Amino acid sequence: MSQGTLVQNETFNNMLNDLQIPDYTPSATAQQLIQVESRYIKDLKINVSNVLNNTQYLNKKEVLLLAYAVAVNEKFDLLKDSFYKQAQEAGATDAELAEIVSCTSLMNANNIFYRFRHYVKKDFYTNTPAGIKMSIMMNPVLGKEFFELVSLVVSSLNGCEMCITSHEQSILQHGGTESRIFEGVKLAAIIKSLITVLA
Repeated sequence: MSQGTLVQNETFNNMLNDLQIPDYTPSATAQQLIQVESRYIKDLKINVSNVLNNTQYLNKKEVLLLAYAVAVNEKFDLLKDSFYKQAQEAGATDAELAEIVSCTSLMNANNIFYRFRHYVKKDFYTNTPAGIKMSIMMNPVLGKEFFELVSLVVSSLNGCEMCITSHEQSILQHGGTESRIFEGVKLAAIIKSLITVLA
């Protein structure tokens, strides 16, 4: 193994330690990058560190709750467990963590349904009541603005234009800012890119 590969392994291992998943066994995808001395490993480590540690408009608990939502949405247990524990350490309550799961589940239903409506554009589908129960959106324990931000982040991952537009407007109406939205969506994009390598 060349010195370059050793450095890349060290960079990769440092990233795993930062994520608090030191017992991770590299997937075939991760091994591909390690074995060819991929410069992307360094980029990935920097990107992940930046979105988890260098946000200006999201506090640490919010960052970890959003990262947890991404891991739940992408069904990646290793990061689900890590972000769950880190969010607890940052002050997240059991009720808040449970609501992240509830919100992510609800958005998966809504993203599929409203994306279908948007794509097909037929009056019957548009005018027929959805009949999807959404009571958790009325008085969320996370607070309305942050609940909407989680909803936007998950909708961005799942590619529902109607949901993205609606939740972006709702965040702003509830006192959020474009800067918070920008950081939240960027975090989701980078954690998704991380999962692409680790899974």
